[in-house]
Amino acid sequence: MNKITWRQALGGLLLAGAAGLAQAQAFPDKPITLVVPFPAGGTTDILARSLAEKLAADLKQPVIVENRQGAGGNVGADSVAKSRPDGYTVLLSSAGPLTINQHLYARLSYDPMRHFAPVSLLAQVPIMLVTHPAKPFKTVAEMIAYAKANPGKLSYGSQGNGTTSHLTMELLKHQAGLNIVHVPYRGSAPATTDMLGGTIDLMFDNSPSTLPHVTAQKLRALGVASAQRVAAMDSVPALSETVKGFESTAWFALVVAAGTPDAVIQQLNRAVNAALAQNDMKEKFAASGVQLLGGKPEDLARHMRSESDKWAEVVRASGAKLE
Repeated sequence: MNKITWRQALGGLLLAGAAGLAQAQAFPDKPITLVVPFPAGGTTDILARSLAEKLAADLKQPVIVENRQGAGGNVGADSVAKSRPDGYTVLLSSAGPLTINQHLYARLSYDPMRHFAPVSLLAQVPIMLVTHPAKPFKTVAEMIAYAKANPGKLSYGSQGNGTTSHLTMELLKHQAGLNIVHVPYRGSAPATTDMLGGTIDLMFDNSPSTLPHVTAQKLRALGVASAQRVAAMDSVPALSETVKGFESTAWFALVVAAGTPDAVIQQLNRAVNAALAQNDMKEKFAASGVQLLGGKPEDLARHMRSESDKWAEVVRASGAKLE
């Protein structure tokens, strides 16, 4: 290759690098869509709307929350997995679509480990076991005794097949030897509506969604699924006090389509961590026991791999499978 050709090639590389840098520096130059794979009103949605407000102020662009529910979160997750990898379509999800559903569903239209690029962990949330105050049990021990005396007569609602609320109850059923009928919903809000009406008997749900109803005495808290009691609600016992070794915690994270430029991911990560560090965000969620996390993209990648292994074992032990 002669000198002119080398110079032309070098010039082309420099121009390409400058163009890539300019593109990264320009991000974002239009609104960002924050996809929530569940209906409005649940914990995922509550967290998304609080975060969207902070990100919009930081990134100087509107951040629009869009609820795309269905199939245990798979509909919304799939839409982001197949979106343009430019950082303008972001998924805020719980564990189901990111780690559980790949083991639960016989066929999944996306692979969370291959089709998503991690941005950041967001929060860890206590899961509460609640019932209607009219039900004939006030403690976990009483509920277990009632369920064993009446196999198949109790029902439990969940946020949908494959969600943490579903698999947490399946874990309890497995460990305590219970026969309780599953009633899946398309998110926390419709399940809570039926719980408040007494249509279903039990539900595991995230504390931000359930605690207001417990405080208003419209629901009764039987326990939290955390290993120990949660400081923000220390009058509620941990289920492990009755079922030894029982533990389950909900978590939430932000991901984008695989192939999104690293500079864009880093910019989103910086904005997310800045938002989670703000005192008003911490105070808002601490009241219901939520721990805001943050961290690097690689921290989320490790967490997703670990959680995938954990829930694969829970799904196997429960025998749960979905088409």
